[in-house]
Amino acid sequence: MHAPTLTLPPVGLGTMGIDDPDVVATALEVGYRHLDTAQIYDNESVVGEGLARSDRPREELTVATKVWADSLEPDAVRETTAESLERLGLETVDLLYVHRPIETYEPERTLPAFDELRKKGTIDHVGLSNFSVAELKAAREILESPIAAHQVEYHPLFQPTELLEHAREHDYQLVAYSPLAAGRLEEVDAVVAVAQKHDTSPEAVSLAWLCAKDNLVTIPKASSRAHLEANLAALELDLDAEDRERIDGIEREVEIFPE
Repeated sequence: MHAPTLTLPPVGLGTMGIDDPDVVATALEVGYRHLDTAQIYDNESVVGEGLARSDRPREELTVATKVWADSLEPDAVRETTAESLERLGLETVDLLYVHRPIETYEPERTLPAFDELRKKGTIDHVGLSNFSVAELKAAREILESPIAAHQVEYHPLFQPTELLEHAREHDYQLVAYSPLAAGRLEEVDAVVAVAQKHDTSPEAVSLAWLCAKDNLVTIPKASSRAHLEANLAALELDLDAEDRERIDGIEREVEIFPE
């Protein structure tokens, strides 16, 4: 297996709903190196201000944003990406995603616009988000750029294993959003039992379970220093095979963000 074209840290910061630049600056201070935002979150300028308040070297960071579904025609891709960069205060963005393959998404028109941005150096890597396996296959046939990452909802109550298998097969990373299941982990007996076994929180268990999977990284949202630090510390939790299999075997399915 070849190495992915882009290697992301195991735990990054999801910023949906974050409206305080100090949260972003604090995240960088405590060790985060991957920041994920999107045009639809309406907080790229907040992330940009957080970056400006940090003395962390730019080359150490991966900054990702996403083009929303109403702006996926070629001209709109170019225009809105330029606007995103201005809000972020950056000359280039490391990773630019197609946020969802709906509305104005037309593979034959949208994806070459992303390739063009990469050739110009406006973006370093092309990502996709919320695609099905069939949509991923179609995109791979059109894109000249490799798929650098695919971002999807992934947590103990929603496990799209076929998408993880596709990421492994094609040597890119799956980025798991909503890894804490929007606060529902306390309701999941298997997760609670593993947490009790290790004298830790269900949230730490979910993050450790995700990060133990090959080709998978995650981007939990956190706003306080304590939660930011706790999410990074979850990497130190070593789940055994029985723990992981217990969570893998959960049969309930709850999708927090259906299309």
